[in-house]
Amino acid sequence: MQPTLLILAAGMGSRYGGLKQLDGVGPRGEVIMDYSIYDALRAGFGKVVFVVRRSFEKQFGEFTRRFGANVRYATVEQEIECVPAGYDYPRERVKPWGTNHAILMAASVIDEPFAVINADDYYGVDSFRVMADYLNTLAGSRNRYCMVGFRVSQTLSETGGVIRGVCEVNEANELTGVVERFQIVRTNGQIYYAGDDGQPVAIPDDTLVSMNMWGFTPDYFSHSEQLFKAFLQTSGHKPRSEFFIPTAVNELIQEGTATVRVLSTTSQWFGITYKEDRPAVVERLRQLHEEGVYPATLF
Repeated sequence: MQPTLLILAAGMGSRYGGLKQLDGVGPRGEVIMDYSIYDALRAGFGKVVFVVRRSFEKQFGEFTRRFGANVRYATVEQEIECVPAGYDYPRERVKPWGTNHAILMAASVIDEPFAVINADDYYGVDSFRVMADYLNTLAGSRNRYCMVGFRVSQTLSETGGVIRGVCEVNEANELTGVVERFQIVRTNGQIYYAGDDGQPVAIPDDTLVSMNMWGFTPDYFSHSEQLFKAFLQTSGHKPRSEFFIPTAVNELIQEGTATVRVLSTTSQWFGITYKEDRPAVVERLRQLHEEGVYPATLF
């Protein structure tokens, strides 16, 4: 059974000022997702599932028409009201519940090992190859997950601070902990994140971080549902609280429920956090086409 690619495309794009996941940045108007899908299919993924918001479902439908019969895909919605029966939420809340809540929305359409990525990040050809190779070993397995790790120095924006899952890895290349860190920037040659007290904390350039390229088996859905219920009980009343993938993964690791293999890649990540990042992404994609990494037309 071929693995599935789950693309988280329900983000609001508040820092970007629009639907950056549908912004045409390739030479022929391709969006970053187009490259992820193309790379995933040639690595051996069998279908794609998109998590979107109802508010831009029509625009997303126009985007998927380009695939024709070349891509098997499904679309699911992530909305604020998508909470388990018996749970409530603040009516003033304006954004969904975060990345791990988005994964939960796909539980009804995925029965095989699957990878999770952000819609607006470029992960590269080799990243999808190593992910597909590992997921193909997990058929019938439970509680054995993986992630593709990137060096923090290769994931920064020159425009402003970024959010990354800072990782700890043991000698067996297994993740022992991951913590979401905010406002990661390079200042005077040194990389810092904002500590819990708001003060800058220095980290080395080669610190391993998660760019939300994860691999799971379907049992992850049931774990996530239970963790989401616990999250709602403790933080659901907060209008801006979010249920992140690293939060759920870290909980499963710490309680000994799951292991997460960290996969290495030769690919170079890039992406759009702020609108000022766009010209560099446009130029890099143009170069990749010119170098023959991608054909003139992807689909």
